[in-house]
Amino acid sequence: MEKQMLPNATLALIMGILSIVGCCCYGLPGIIFGIVAIIIASKSEKLYKQNPEEYLGYGNVKAGKIMGIIGVVLGLLFAAYMAWFLGQVGWDALSDPEMLMERMENMQNQ
Repeated sequence: MEKQMLPNATLALIMGILSIVGCCCYGLPGIIFGIVAIIIASKSEKLYKQNPEEYLGYGNVKAGKIMGIIGVVLGLLFAAYMAWFLGQVGWDALSDPEMLMERMENMQNQ
């Protein structure tokens, strides 16, 4: 019997990559893509462990899951940083560049 590719192995890898890249967009896309990558990889991993001799592509599943975990962690860290930054400078300063620069200078001087 010929080995077949694990279902969604490539999708798990792509979602893992997108989760790391998505962390740069305020963290939320990284968290979403990371969770999707972890769920897809877990399902494919369970299928592989039932019949490992029938499937190929387990490396993609493992890599996607690891990148998904990294993406979730980085996304959470970036989202926490953005929340802290907004708490320091205020929401109103984001629409006024002069006020934003003034508040950032005040943060540096403290």
